[in-house]
Amino acid sequence: MGRILAIDYGQKRVGLAVTDEHQIIATALDTIHVKDIIAYLKQYVQQEKVDCIVVGEPKQMNNKASESVKYIDPFVKHLKKIFSDIPIDRYDERFTSSMALQSMIDMGSKKKDRQKKENIDKISAVLILQSYLESKKRRI
Repeated sequence: MGRILAIDYGQKRVGLAVTDEHQIIATALDTIHVKDIIAYLKQYVQQEKVDCIVVGEPKQMNNKASESVKYIDPFVKHLKKIFSDIPIDRYDERFTSSMALQSMIDMGSKKKDRQKKENIDKISAVLILQSYLESKKRRI
C-alpha cells in the first residue's frame, strides 16, 4: 500500500501532508513555493509510492467554488497530465486555514510561529488529508 499525499494549493505557497504507508495517520510534510511544486512532487513520487493525490477544493458557504478555483483547476489539470497513473481527488477545504490557526493556538504555539503562513499551509494540508481519510472510512 502506498501513501496518500494532500495538497493545499495557494497562489504563493503549497502546503503538503502525507499519510503513512498504511494510510492511517496524516502528518505535515512541507511547504513549497508554488513555482517549485511540480519538481518537488516528481522527486517525492520517485522516492515514495503514492496511491492517490488529494487537492484541496475551496468552496464558499453556499457550496459553490470560490474565486481561487481559477488557479487551482489549471494546477490539477497539469497534475493529472504529469501523474497520469496516480488518481487525483479533490476534497472540500472550507475552514482549514482557520482550523489550522486554532489548532496552533490550542497546541500552545508561539505567536511568532502562528504568523508564519507556511506553518498554517502545512497544517491545512494535514486537516484536508485527515478529513479525506475519515470520509473514506465512512464510505466503506
